[in-house]
Amino acid sequence: MRMLFRRHAGSTLGILACLMLFAPLANGQTRFVYNKGQSVSPAFEGWMTNKDGSFTLYFGYMNPNWQEEFDVPVGPENNIQPGGPDQGQPTHFYPRRNPFLFTVQVPKDFGNQELVWTVTTHGKTEKAYGSLKTDYAIDNQIISTEVGGDMGSTADMLRDNVPPEIEVNGSAQRTVKVGEALTLIALAGDPDNYPPRQDGKPQPRHPGEAMDAQNSAVPQKSGAPADVRKLIYTPPNEGVPINPPGLRLSWIVYRGKASGVKFSPAQIETWEDTRAFANSPWAYPFAIPAPPADGKWVTEVKFGEPGTYVLRAVASDSAVFSYENVTVTVTQ
Repeated sequence: MRMLFRRHAGSTLGILACLMLFAPLANGQTRFVYNKGQSVSPAFEGWMTNKDGSFTLYFGYMNPNWQEEFDVPVGPENNIQPGGPDQGQPTHFYPRRNPFLFTVQVPKDFGNQELVWTVTTHGKTEKAYGSLKTDYAIDNQIISTEVGGDMGSTADMLRDNVPPEIEVNGSAQRTVKVGEALTLIALAGDPDNYPPRQDGKPQPRHPGEAMDAQNSAVPQKSGAPADVRKLIYTPPNEGVPINPPGLRLSWIVYRGKASGVKFSPAQIETWEDTRAFANSPWAYPFAIPAPPADGKWVTEVKFGEPGTYVLRAVASDSAVFSYENVTVTVTQ
């Protein structure tokens, strides 16, 4: 029995020695998942040159939490300088990665200046520095690659991809009472029908345009693949999710307390929710719904609290995005 004990003791010491030897390696590979408690990191995504010589700077953010969302009003804890504090940034922060969420235009003589977005959550202040450094120059192909657009394609044709067109019916300023349904009607189209839908179903080229066989999502660009792909793409690398192509439109709470806002039907998530079976293009499996036959996305929204809200309609072809805002004043 003693010999048996000694052998076990020796094995235990050996195992402990191995664990100590490889402890730094294990720590270096550790990945933590958080539901709450982490702070938001604003992100500068890059810049593009406009036709008039000015520049557009793109921003997004990373909220490491899977469940906790934040409402940070414009002010000391959510500001962009110089020229701020308000330069159109969100005040509601959804979970996880929300890339290319808004833009700020700067003049052609911006030069070596920096645009700094500061966000404070859980008492921790994080900053994103927007500049015209050459390393941050982007185009539509880079945007698509960053969000896994067109199932992760890096096709050169994505450089010339035309963003969706979007229109919202009615006034950009609305008033509604708490608990009262507000109907939102948004129209969207994909002018170049690229990237093509996987199922070949028609989708509008322009907002409000009737769909027919001429609108089918067969690639129109020279050199585009002619095959029609499966409705649900089975991604490689053991189920790593990739953002499938196809015109889609979702409403999000851009400013205001989202916990009291209810959309019907439930909106496709615009943040990178990679959990299996989530209502997200980045989840597996996920099929992009066919656009409404009349090209109109009709959504009802109700508010649980009074206040001023900014709702944002987000149209995407999986690769690039377009936005339209509606401001809603909610009264008792």
